[in-house]
Amino acid sequence: MDLRVLCCLSDGGDVMSHSNDHGASHGSVKTYMTGFILSIILTVIPFWMVMNGSASKPVLLGVVLVTAVVQILVHLVCFLHMNTKSDEGWNFTAFVFTVIIIAILVVGSIWIMWNLNYNMMVH
Repeated sequence: MDLRVLCCLSDGGDVMSHSNDHGASHGSVKTYMTGFILSIILTVIPFWMVMNGSASKPVLLGVVLVTAVVQILVHLVCFLHMNTKSDEGWNFTAFVFTVIIIAILVVGSIWIMWNLNYNMMVH
């Protein structure tokens, strides 16, 4: 067992809230529990609304999409520890670049499929 872990345990500290050699900090149990509870809430709300069936389809679609985006942000912040300060912002820059590339692929694919469908139906 690592000496740093033994020191943290003997001091009553949290094993999960330490910094590695690169300066990026790991989350604490409180951060992980907050993320876990928020994830459960953000999953139960749209599930309950869909199973209950009391809302219209556009409202359900909006709620599912909004809670999905919020849940993605919760996972990025609480579990992946994404912020502009970790590793001098390179993690965040790489994430933004990945999102842009995925958006280009998805929008481009939808555009191509829509054009193919339109051109095949006209003729």
